[in-house]
Amino acid sequence: MIISIEKKKFSESVNIVSRFAERKNTTLPVLGAVLLIASDDGIKMRATNLETGIDLKIEGECTSKGVVAIPAVVFQQIANSFTQEGKIIIEHIGDIISITSGTNKSSIKTIPYDDFPSIPFPENPKNRIIISGALLRSLFTSITSCASSSTIRPELASIYISIEGGVLTAVATDSFRLVEKKIPLANKGTQGKFLIPAKNALDISQALPDNDIIISFDEHQCAFIGDMGTLISRLTNAVYPDYRQIIPKESIVEAVVLRKDFENALKRIMIFSDSFQKVRISLDPKKKIFSLFAKNADVGESSETL
Repeated sequence: MIISIEKKKFSESVNIVSRFAERKNTTLPVLGAVLLIASDDGIKMRATNLETGIDLKIEGECTSKGVVAIPAVVFQQIANSFTQEGKIIIEHIGDIISITSGTNKSSIKTIPYDDFPSIPFPENPKNRIIISGALLRSLFTSITSCASSSTIRPELASIYISIEGGVLTAVATDSFRLVEKKIPLANKGTQGKFLIPAKNALDISQALPDNDIIISFDEHQCAFIGDMGTLISRLTNAVYPDYRQIIPKESIVEAVVLRKDFENALKRIMIFSDSFQKVRISLDPKKKIFSLFAKNADVGESSETL
């Protein structure tokens, strides 16, 4: 194998793919590697931790074909060391891969790639929608923090995705807080729902392109397909609670405040919250006042009025 890639593109690609390599597995070392493929289809990088997987297309020149598995940690460290513009040349001979950049040449010992698992793809192509990658990234990053960090109840450690009536609804809750976001879709024919682990969704969001992608899913896997390649995640096999029952149907009192004022007030007030992170909220419709109060015996107390 002999390939040539722009330094910037190489560094970006290695950093994206390395996120999907397994960092703790010792029984199957190839899971901790990035698979570099040069073929008639072009240059690709693959990685999987059996929970998520990526098949990324790379722009570059291929002089000779081949396949090689490179330890992800070392590969990422080498990629992050490049700061100049220009190209790098990657050459694979025996069990060594050399990366040449100008007068610098690094040699890395490779890993046998025969045991690298195939990345599963959803079996039912009918379940597919088209959505902006930038929009989906914003959706995932904004709601994953509300999912549970514990795996005792895997459904609460996941994001619930429902597609119905041309609307994609995403929900996350840890049983103390809940967030629901809705996005209108261009194609209104697809119906379905699935649970994607919140951690997987966050990893995938960091690798999504800005342009449109296709989401395809079945009972076990979900794929995100774009010009850059394919991202795969295992789905959670569980039943999501009926969250709509806990959303209040009506309110006793309502306050409308400027979002930025509310955000800044919360940031300051949380400094003084106790170990349970409690904040007292008061509303006075007659005075048109919305108040926040927090007290911590070790820190002090604070009040905010909007």
